[in-house]
Amino acid sequence: MAKPGLLAMVVTALALVVAALALVVAMVAKHARAEADDPGKVDAWFNGLSHADRKTTRLHFYFHDTLSGRNPTAVRVAEATMTDKSPTGFGVVNMIDDPLTEGPEPESPLVGRAQGIYGSVGLESVALHMNMNLVFTTPEYNGSTLSILGHNPALETYREMPIVGGTGIFRLASGVVTAKTSFLNLTTGDAVVEYKVIALHY
Repeated sequence: MAKPGLLAMVVTALALVVAALALVVAMVAKHARAEADDPGKVDAWFNGLSHADRKTTRLHFYFHDTLSGRNPTAVRVAEATMTDKSPTGFGVVNMIDDPLTEGPEPESPLVGRAQGIYGSVGLESVALHMNMNLVFTTPEYNGSTLSILGHNPALETYREMPIVGGTGIFRLASGVVTAKTSFLNLTTGDAVVEYKVIALHY
């Protein structure tokens, strides 16, 4: 049987480990979650900006846009009456909730979702107008978003679109995302696109 003094030491050590773990979880949660649910915290954050340094964050992930199958992540919500006669699909609008993953494979770990809309705006060439939020779910950026609004000439090798804002860790974000198609099925329209992000934020 353990001595009372030894038992007390073991209990104290376990209590310290639990307290340390709780502190780590609280710190991670504080930095990983957006605080948009508390206007007072947001106001205090803005008041501290005069002393804040701007940061640069670089991200790399893959965007999976699936229009086919039983569980599409992009669905057509509008189209012009002339769409069937247009070689570029001019007038088609899709709503998306596309997974963002670490690698190009569908089973690769999820880092977030691309939620928003894109529409075909080119009469003579394939060009998309992108209006979407990159909603992050990884522990480091969980609950934070980057907003993309721009021109996407989808058949070009590299495309560049502006970051026009963000929330959570990415409040007041600006910067650019570059896109490069990794996979495209010309029959279904399904695509996997490599995204690289350079975001400036506080």
